[in-house]
Amino acid sequence: MIQNSYRKCRSFYHKFRFYCKVNWTKTLYFNFKKLPFQTAKKLPVFFYGKVKFSSIKGDIQIDGKIQKGMIGFGQPYELNKAHKGIAEINILGKLIFKGKFQFGKDCFVFVGENAVCALGNMASMASAGKLICSEKIVLGDYARFGSECQIIDTNFHDLIDTQTGDKLPKSAPIFIGNYNFMSNRVSIMKGTKTPDFCTIASNSLATKDYTSLGENILIGGVPAKLIRNNISRDWQGEKQQLDDFLTI
Repeated sequence: MIQNSYRKCRSFYHKFRFYCKVNWTKTLYFNFKKLPFQTAKKLPVFFYGKVKFSSIKGDIQIDGKIQKGMIGFGQPYELNKAHKGIAEINILGKLIFKGKFQFGKDCFVFVGENAVCALGNMASMASAGKLICSEKIVLGDYARFGSECQIIDTNFHDLIDTQTGDKLPKSAPIFIGNYNFMSNRVSIMKGTKTPDFCTIASNSLATKDYTSLGENILIGGVPAKLIRNNISRDWQGEKQQLDDFLTI
């Protein structure tokens, strides 16, 4: 009986600590401002710590079964727990969640006007990440990015061919496959496409279509190139752990 009471008290304590980390002002405002009432009342989006809403006038779409806290922004799921307080979102276009998604601490998310950004189920971006979408970015299911990664589909500025005077494309869509694992400080630039079960090494720069290399590959370097075939993160072995750990 004493042991059972202890477990209940411990469970209550952990839940209390967790809910104290939620930024309830931003959480309630965002859900009821951007989502239909029947969806908003389930509070599918949680914000943690300090976050700046530069703009949230764009469209927010959540596909699949709606669950409380299925999308976390600033979610403390990593080893480092402290927030720098520089998290910011600027949503002018369309942001689609295909299921559960986690943003780590201090991320910057920008979706420009007329741009579409679709984020796969159980995909994530760890702390200090940047996602800048001016045209189109699609992340597959379980596309997981380490800390300080950046996904940018634009050059920001026009570039020209100095011999012909022709303007070069400023932006190009990014497509990241299912079950991709990007280590820390990986940069995904415009026009990048990766196959399913692709791993990218730390401090790499991806700039092109890698799908012809096939699945179960490790790429890396500046710019990224094939390092090894027949290698993958143990997704099947980790799947239940990820589901349990990242679900409220």
